[in-house]
Amino acid sequence: MNVSAESFTSNPFHICNICQKVIRKKEKGVSVPRPFSSGPSAFIPEEEIVEASQVDPQTEQILAEAYSLSGHVDHLTQVMGLHPHYLESFLRSQFYLLRMDGPLPLHCRHYIAIMAAARHQCSFLVSLHVREFYRMGMCLDWLKGLQYAPQRLRNLNEINKILAHRPWLITKEHIQNLVKTGEHSWSLAELVHAVVILAHFHSLASFVFGSGINPQVDPQHANGFQSVYISDYCTCDLASDHHLDRDLSSTSPVTTDSVSELEALMDRMKRLQEEREEDEASQEEMATRFEKEKKESLLVGSGDMKDEVMPTSKVSRFVEDATFGYQHFARHGEDNPPTFRAQDYSWEDHGFSLVNRLYSDIGLLLDDKFRTACDLTYYNMASHEDVDTTMLRRALFNYVHCMYGIRYDDYDYGEVNQLLERSLKVYIKTVTCYPERTTRRMYDSYWCQFRHSEKVHVNLLLMEARMQAELLYTLRAITRYMT
Repeated sequence: MNVSAESFTSNPFHICNICQKVIRKKEKGVSVPRPFSSGPSAFIPEEEIVEASQVDPQTEQILAEAYSLSGHVDHLTQVMGLHPHYLESFLRSQFYLLRMDGPLPLHCRHYIAIMAAARHQCSFLVSLHVREFYRMGMCLDWLKGLQYAPQRLRNLNEINKILAHRPWLITKEHIQNLVKTGEHSWSLAELVHAVVILAHFHSLASFVFGSGINPQVDPQHANGFQSVYISDYCTCDLASDHHLDRDLSSTSPVTTDSVSELEALMDRMKRLQEEREEDEASQEEMATRFEKEKKESLLVGSGDMKDEVMPTSKVSRFVEDATFGYQHFARHGEDNPPTFRAQDYSWEDHGFSLVNRLYSDIGLLLDDKFRTACDLTYYNMASHEDVDTTMLRRALFNYVHCMYGIRYDDYDYGEVNQLLERSLKVYIKTVTCYPERTTRRMYDSYWCQFRHSEKVHVNLLLMEARMQAELLYTLRAITRYMT
């Protein structure tokens, strides 16, 4: 049974833990013990995380103690540990963002992290930073809900929700409203610090849901069991075996179809490389292919996303305007914002220098993290070795930016359709745009013959592409405000 037990007697609704739909209760439920999912991830077998990790336990522990919030190797760190080079860059950046000298007080940083994670109902991250708040012992009333926080922090709600769901709507007026003179105003340095925290935890929520990160076992559940109610069933129970997947983290069977899928992908990569060398598309053709891909991405997964999602009570206290959610950049029949052309405002040429100027050294750390995720390779694909995966990695990164309306003039978006099959596109869009809806079935539906570590790498690319997109829109708005 997959229905949450929260506020069962007082609330006429409850929330399916799988699809997150709000369900009307029919009768009082019966509480039964059920074991927590085993291991760090509900999607990845625990033994595979241990075996595939290239970080020896001592090194991983040193990294966790030095940089992680929990001070130990938590589930998030374990899954990221499948890629130790990236893990080190990530932890170093996050530690600087939350613990080192900066414009914002430490407790405010954690509260902003809570606000960001709550937009995607990410209880894993919300709980982590609530614990940090208790550890510091400051302003504990704020944890009662957003309305108990200072007006200055509450004023971030507008930019928080837009960044999380529709970052292309950020304008210089949003910046001006926050930094204008008054008792609740922000300095530009403080605002940049806050925006980087927001973008970091929006995108990290994508990684948490996309990798099926399991919650840390609470002391009150020390016996390894949780209580669930079994009175009502969500329709997803009847249509899916996802409720079994959360308890049985088995690997997907390798079928003839999945083998042929891998070989077909390898062939397409080879053919595209040959076509690149033989003939280069014109700028007009490249622009046409971008527009086509952007419009096609509107249709990906849209039929499954009609139901409104309501946040759980533990998280909803940190959310205002909960109905504000993702809408596609290129909506049918509407005036859409102009395409964001990377040649006019890019991370490398514009965003990096601005963020580094207003918040010293964070630009260097972010740049290292972006590059590490994008350049990371072990020169293999599933069972194939000595493979150059640059083309595939760039397609994943650029497809996310395409969904956010960002175009690279030097990239042929025709490659996206050649390299990313529909099931992978559905997964990418879900993890990036509404990560709280991600299911085990979506995770299993693509690249069936690939290692779990390779799918985790996909999630790293999606996370960093999303974070960079949010930062680009905001930093461009700040630049326009400053000029």
